[in-house]
Amino acid sequence: MSSSPWKNRFDESLMRTMGMPLRFLVRGEGAWVWDDEDNRYLDFLAGIAVNSLGHAHPVFVEAVSRQAATLAHVSNYFSTPPQLELAERLKRLTGAGDGGRAYFCNSGAEANEAAFKLARLNSSPTRRRIVALENAFHGRTMGALALTGKPAMREPFDPMPGGVEHIPSTIEALEATIDDSVSALFLEPVKGEAGVIDLPPGYLKRARELTEQHGVLLIIDEIQTGVGRTGAWFAYMNAGVVPDAVTIAKGMAGGFPIGSLVTFGWASDLFRRGQHGSTFGGNPLATATANAVLNHIEEAGLVENALVRGEQLRAVIREIDSPLVEEVRGQGLLIGVGLREPVAQQLSDAALASGLIINAPNDSSLRIAPPLIIGDDEVREFGNRLRKAFALVEAL
Repeated sequence: MSSSPWKNRFDESLMRTMGMPLRFLVRGEGAWVWDDEDNRYLDFLAGIAVNSLGHAHPVFVEAVSRQAATLAHVSNYFSTPPQLELAERLKRLTGAGDGGRAYFCNSGAEANEAAFKLARLNSSPTRRRIVALENAFHGRTMGALALTGKPAMREPFDPMPGGVEHIPSTIEALEATIDDSVSALFLEPVKGEAGVIDLPPGYLKRARELTEQHGVLLIIDEIQTGVGRTGAWFAYMNAGVVPDAVTIAKGMAGGFPIGSLVTFGWASDLFRRGQHGSTFGGNPLATATANAVLNHIEEAGLVENALVRGEQLRAVIREIDSPLVEEVRGQGLLIGVGLREPVAQQLSDAALASGLIINAPNDSSLRIAPPLIIGDDEVREFGNRLRKAFALVEAL
């Protein structure tokens, strides 16, 4: 038992689904957070790619406050102005256009649950297979977990919902698998929880060709990569493809819980009345906040900023020239650092001790996902603090 009062309270009251928190955070501003001992940290994880505008951004604060004082929640028997505005905005930003439709929920896992049901609706007696990728992550609820290509995460909860197959992330495996018996292909354009792993060059384009040829839904999970994080509104745009459906969450409302499934073309006609729903999904408070955040990202050029700052951060990491670094991965402001030795947790701990928040999704990878608002000062501070972290671990 820890001597820290907050740790005692946490240990006594919270479900043991996670380890002991690293710090007790009490406030934030921009890309910075402070703990209960007034230590300041540069937050380059952004709530795992959630806090698009950083902490306490005036646009976020004003949107939540204004809508909370106007209309926070109604049942799904009614619609509201921010709900319609957000649906129309997502159709435009995703490229779904006039033939697109949006379904709203509260998280990425829920968005993928809706997409799983969409895949089932494309099934027939001869088309029942759902294909996903090994080592991918799509969420922890049962349907999303069935799609997740990490056996160790699934096994304690078996049996999973059936019909899902996991294949290697190679074009050869894709070509050997996709045929007329497959209802849907699920994939992340960059595998975030696996350590920010890029798909092979040409993978998305070949996936689009094969799925169109065989009537297979191409469902792209943009929960971590979407909303400008990769230097495009959605990572599939970097590959020049158009999916049949995309799942979105995390950065969409800058910290307010929301998720969405957006469908394109013929996929928009699969769901029928009563086949899916959510009590809180698409309520006016969540959708008004998402509208404000997305509007600011667009008006302030933060998608372009993600591209520019991402290149700067990669250059900073390479300039550190640590013998521990094997490669730098990812796109835009979703960055993975592949390590030559299994010291990722030591580096993450050393970074925190140096006032920098990043994380270690596995033993040999670091993940870096700062707010989209970062500028020269934050890039410089990141370099200084990461350099200290590498020096601490290299000295061991």
